[in-house]
Amino acid sequence: MLCRIDDLRNKQVVCVKDGCVLGFISDVEMDTENGTLTSIIIFGRLRFFGLLGREEDIVIPWDDIKVIGGETVLVNTEAPLFLSEKAKKYG
Repeated sequence: MLCRIDDLRNKQVVCVKDGCVLGFISDVEMDTENGTLTSIIIFGRLRFFGLLGREEDIVIPWDDIKVIGGETVLVNTEAPLFLSEKAKKYG
């Protein structure tokens, strides 16, 4: 399957361990020497409409990606602590 980097942007990322939605792909990291993608990046959520900055970005190594679908990317990684706490609180 061929996929452009632009096609990856804005795909929803879901953790297969607990079903937590981590966010949407915002950027990728690339190894320019080998020409391979090394990780995907999900920008941190805005704090108070961006006035208080952002939460930490989520960086997911390429090896943790299990499936890239049409709308969703499934990853096998640990959800960041702040997302895990929200899932326990509301789920």
